[in-house]
Amino acid sequence: MTVLHGLPPICDQRAEVLILGSFPSEASLAARQYYAHRQNQFWKILGAVLDLPLFTMDYAAKQAAVKEAGIAIWDVYASCERVGSLDAAIKNGVANDFGHLVATAPRLQRVLFNGRTAGRFAPQLTALGFTTLILPSTSGANASWSYAEKLEAWRRAIEDGIVAFHEQRRRERGTSPHPAGSHRRLDP
Repeated sequence: MTVLHGLPPICDQRAEVLILGSFPSEASLAARQYYAHRQNQFWKILGAVLDLPLFTMDYAAKQAAVKEAGIAIWDVYASCERVGSLDAAIKNGVANDFGHLVATAPRLQRVLFNGRTAGRFAPQLTALGFTTLILPSTSGANASWSYAEKLEAWRRAIEDGIVAFHEQRRRERGTSPHPAGSHRRLDP
């Protein structure tokens, strides 16, 4: 089996929230882009949360938009061996160096894990002082959550993490933070 190497983080000093996946799919590695597989709902969900057309933007514009929103994107594994794209097939994974995030993104406070495989690293990030939350995977293979349920979980987690960005967007649109009755607790 060949050792695969992940992608560099999308991150700058504005990051307040870090989204960690497990390891890029075959489609993502081939394209050198996070969440490149068309069936993955990541860009659609994040775009809905941020009220931006991320799904249809080119990759450079996506990167600029998430940085502007105070979001960083990376994976828990720097490298691994894997046949196919399923998390269950990951072997001999080597974790990324999360410690350098403190210097790269001094405003970073919250880490959101895109699914349970990535979420196995929650204790490590909690030990570094970050607030962590495991969210439902945006993978097309995750059929245990509906799109609406995933969107609601991601919306609450991101809006709680990047309050300033969302408050500014709400002021621009003249809307309230949450429609009546839309706030419910997520127990991952």
